[in-house]
Amino acid sequence: MNDRRPTLVFDLDGTLVDTASDLVATLNAILAEEGLQPVALQHAAAMVSHGARAMLARAFAEAADEARLDALTQRFIDHYSRHLVGGSRPFPGVPESLDRFAASGWRLAVCTNKLEGLSRSLLEQLDLAERFAAIAGQDTFGVRKPHPGHLTETIRVAGGDPRRAVMVGDSDVDVKTARAAEIPVVAVSFGYSPLPARELGADAVIDRYDSLYDVAVSLLDRPS
Repeated sequence: MNDRRPTLVFDLDGTLVDTASDLVATLNAILAEEGLQPVALQHAAAMVSHGARAMLARAFAEAADEARLDALTQRFIDHYSRHLVGGSRPFPGVPESLDRFAASGWRLAVCTNKLEGLSRSLLEQLDLAERFAAIAGQDTFGVRKPHPGHLTETIRVAGGDPRRAVMVGDSDVDVKTARAAEIPVVAVSFGYSPLPARELGADAVIDRYDSLYDVAVSLLDRPS
């Protein structure tokens, strides 16, 4: 049942956890198997918010039809699932920020275009999973960001109310999702967006996690 406690919903890759090195390493492993040249971390990281299939489609360009992309995506998932936390770590200040919100009664949730199983496994291996009332991936509800239902259903599963929620993300996908759901959104400046965070159209931008609490409270209390 919903209550009046606010909900804070995070994107995962590029927002909570710096996963780019492991995602790009998996992409490059697939490219190597296909006899292709690797891509640079900086170039490929900008594609992370759109998911593994989009990364592969961009890397293989015109060389992959839908059936081949299906097979490549499954190979990507199989490889990545065995290398989730080679270099992936929470961004600085994440655990402390989560503690502060939890101590103040906020519900915490994750809404990501990563598969739910991979998301849960990653967060479990980083000792973060138990902090979240809901972890929803692209396959959890049958819709994915930027569809607003992905975000609103995540809040519902967490026991929250979309009218008392704030989204945190790093990409235009996150901002578009929050806008469609009519939920205020904070962008982090240290994520994977190819556009500067301050050009994404978020309600606020943070450069460090120690500023998130005050920003989120101000957005929650903002007159509608």
